[in-house]
Amino acid sequence: MNLHPRRREEPEINLISLVDVLLTVLLFFIVTTTFRKESDFQIDLPEASPQATDSAQQVELEVTIDAQSRYFLNDQALADTAPATLRNAISQRAGERRDQIVIIRADAKTPYQAVITAMDIIGRLGFKHLAIPTVQGPPEKDEPQAPAQESSTTE
Repeated sequence: MNLHPRRREEPEINLISLVDVLLTVLLFFIVTTTFRKESDFQIDLPEASPQATDSAQQVELEVTIDAQSRYFLNDQALADTAPATLRNAISQRAGERRDQIVIIRADAKTPYQAVITAMDIIGRLGFKHLAIPTVQGPPEKDEPQAPAQESSTTE
């Protein structure tokens, strides 16, 4: 018989493991947090009405290029295919307005260089909005057939 009372051990909490876990969680939050830089000044952004505007009213310039690289400005043929002729025609038609949308329509068989030349001229004249409309191609075998629609991309 053991008459000596047992020495009672006091429970302890292993703090090293707890600190490791907390530092890992802190590091996780630091890495996954997105940092935002707040502006030093306030900006009141303009408001727009929710009504859709008719884009046909805004479009005044339409450059069409056929398969023979001939240029048309708003359905009127230009005298030749020289870049200077296209530049002069667009400048005269647009006047000082460079905020309008310019649409470039090109035949599928149009040489790539003719389209790039038109885009370059439009960019050098200072136009900021360019649209290149396309038509929907034939559906793939898996897709249901839908009527061809015209869409466009703008910058």
